[in-house]
Amino acid sequence: MDIGRQLASSHDLSTKVSLLFQKRAKIAQEQFTETVKRACEENGVAELLTNPAAAARMWTDALSYAVDSAQRSILFWDTMRQRGNNFIEHTRQGFPPMLHFQYETVVDARAFGRPVNYALVRILPPEGVIVHADRRPYMIVDPRAGHGPGIGGMKDDSQVGVALRAGHPVYFVIFFRDPEPGQTLLDVCEAEKQFVRKVRELHPDSPKPAVVGNCQGGWASMMLAASSPEDTGPIVINGAPMSYWGGAWQEGAGDNPMRYAGGNLGGTWLASLTSDLGNGVFDGAYLVENFESLNPANTFWDKYYHVYANVDTESPRFLEFERWWGGFYLMNRDEIEWITRNLFVGNKLWSGDRTARGGGAFDLRDIRSPIVLFASMGDNITPPQQAFNWVADVYGSTDEIKTRGQVIVGLVHENVGHLGIFVSGKVARKEYTQIVSVLECIESLPPGLYAMSITERKSAGGDVEYEVEFEERRLEDVVARLNKFERADERPFEAVAEISEFNQRAYELFLQPLVQSTSNEFTAKLRRQLHPLRFQRWVLSDLNPWLAWLGPAAEAVKAQRQRVGDSNALMKVEKAAAATMSASLECYRAVRDAASEASFFQTYGNVFSLYVADKRGAKERAGTPVVEARDLPFVQDALASLDKGGYAEALARVACLLARKGEPMLLSWLQTKHALVGEHRDVLPALSPDEWRRVRGEQEVIVRYEPEQALAALPELLADPADRERLVTLVQRLLADERVQRAKPSAEQVAMLDSIGKMLAVSTAGAPRRKQGNGAKKRRAKAPRKGNGRQAADHA
Repeated sequence: MDIGRQLASSHDLSTKVSLLFQKRAKIAQEQFTETVKRACEENGVAELLTNPAAAARMWTDALSYAVDSAQRSILFWDTMRQRGNNFIEHTRQGFPPMLHFQYETVVDARAFGRPVNYALVRILPPEGVIVHADRRPYMIVDPRAGHGPGIGGMKDDSQVGVALRAGHPVYFVIFFRDPEPGQTLLDVCEAEKQFVRKVRELHPDSPKPAVVGNCQGGWASMMLAASSPEDTGPIVINGAPMSYWGGAWQEGAGDNPMRYAGGNLGGTWLASLTSDLGNGVFDGAYLVENFESLNPANTFWDKYYHVYANVDTESPRFLEFERWWGGFYLMNRDEIEWITRNLFVGNKLWSGDRTARGGGAFDLRDIRSPIVLFASMGDNITPPQQAFNWVADVYGSTDEIKTRGQVIVGLVHENVGHLGIFVSGKVARKEYTQIVSVLECIESLPPGLYAMSITERKSAGGDVEYEVEFEERRLEDVVARLNKFERADERPFEAVAEISEFNQRAYELFLQPLVQSTSNEFTAKLRRQLHPLRFQRWVLSDLNPWLAWLGPAAEAVKAQRQRVGDSNALMKVEKAAAATMSASLECYRAVRDAASEASFFQTYGNVFSLYVADKRGAKERAGTPVVEARDLPFVQDALASLDKGGYAEALARVACLLARKGEPMLLSWLQTKHALVGEHRDVLPALSPDEWRRVRGEQEVIVRYEPEQALAALPELLADPADRERLVTLVQRLLADERVQRAKPSAEQVAMLDSIGKMLAVSTAGAPRRKQGNGAKKRRAKAPRKGNGRQAADHA
């Protein structure tokens, strides 16, 4: 160990962290000042203090405001009473799923040989909605993160509603509050494998089911797809934390505080302690409490003031959401320990060393179906880095994605928060509607990594329309763009993992026996009932005899409601005061998060610099040396097969040789391509979509590194005259198709088509030609971005 170098590195890190904390604290103070100033200006508070006439209005408006404020107070507390009653009734009913749609149970996993508290239900389409049994079914997996199931179908504009309106059968994976004794997450994964097989059995003539995973349901869906790749269709994971160490350590407010929690709390041992205090059961209310602590302004003020200020109209929406938010579910100790040790702190899901039941490893590279990743820049729980970085960890390079035939599509929202990804009606109408359209033909995308963008525009009739396009990206560029520090800020998390394992073992040796010996079912239930999130609900309910007057009083107020308008002087003061309170809590959050971040890097950054870095460096030096992309094993394997193969390889190679480079692909053309595949199936290779993408990806790597040899080897791949005739027939059909005739091929494509014809000794007389002239180059540079014809030659 070079102690001098390590100490210098530690000092440098401490200085940077200290300066960053000071900067963020200053930004928080400035934002607080600006927010308060703006609130006062918008509500005319300064005028009330300086203008005698305006100040006089405060006295004249005082009586009407006092009556309105008192009435709103009674109605507000009655809303809280109703929330408590709903909580108690929901508990008595056994915490049914909060689905907006009717459903029927298909499979109940509590009856399995290894029972788990999960079930598969079929969503019944509402009246007027027609579902086609031969269309791709959807299986939606909700997160089991403290709340109950239903977030993917809480309203008509939801993932469930969008898929139903598109005519797809929809199934939902629900779970019950209490886990089965001894169940583990591996048992849950096995149950979900049986669920997806049941869906396939019910729809034998449909494409493989699409699996949609929300938040933690996202990594559960990836585990399912990795362990049963032959049964799953496209995977959509929304706001799913796949790389738990990732985040944005950059300028601005304290970023992604959730990722620092494990380290600042000493690792995973607290989850074990909490489970032991619960007699072997972990209370999901603690997860919800952690979530609420991320935004104290909303938790303690904004959401309640919004109800108080708009109590005449806001109560139903508030009560409906709180019914789901207040349903706290439970986990076994083994489940929460698996999650914390392997995911939250260990970050081991992508490493391939987590084993499924039966001994096989969860290797995400085994997933054969296309994957859609949906994240948001406004999500401080699952930032885009956590949603996307696993791709680099698993595949390493763009070429490996291609040679494995994988399609990965990334979609990033600009500002919606974590919950908004799942429950926002706007997100459902825009992003999820387009995702459903994409999944109908996503298997026609060539293998690679794509950025999906959605452009909103108005039609001639004034209706809102969306244009979707896919732009291929290099994995190396995406990782560099998302991670400004080249993921150096993730290295201290390796120290967290090491210390967490030490603390976990120490707890198990010295403290766990004592805790378990003093816990029993009575104390566990008492702790759960007295948890603050439950207590605040049942204490403000009809169980409390001191609130017997509140219901009748609220009815009387509604009958004699006297509202005041926004012009009331004291109402303006109230709004300014409310904004000030919210800004104060937001300032506290920003400083707290910055302090949390600073303490994390001061602690674990130094531990990493002084000790773990040396161990890690030794492992890296002993590992495989860095090689050029061309020398990677999978690239070498592809190049070694340059002159091997048959009709399928030849067709894929021709498509790669003719493809445009660096231009987006419109969804409309992808849909046209999908239709062309169905129409000309008799002259296409008899391969599954997964196998075709693998062949296409391998040929794309060959064409990228050896384009001339790839062209010269075509006759060897088409040595059989019948195969050559099939290719000619396919080309002739496509050239005669009016959708392809609208193509405007580039001069390079025309030249390549001629070269292919000469190499195969066939005529390309029917091929579309591009007029050449002084403006040809300029016309290519200004090729229109709309329409199907622009890309027909690329994929024919």
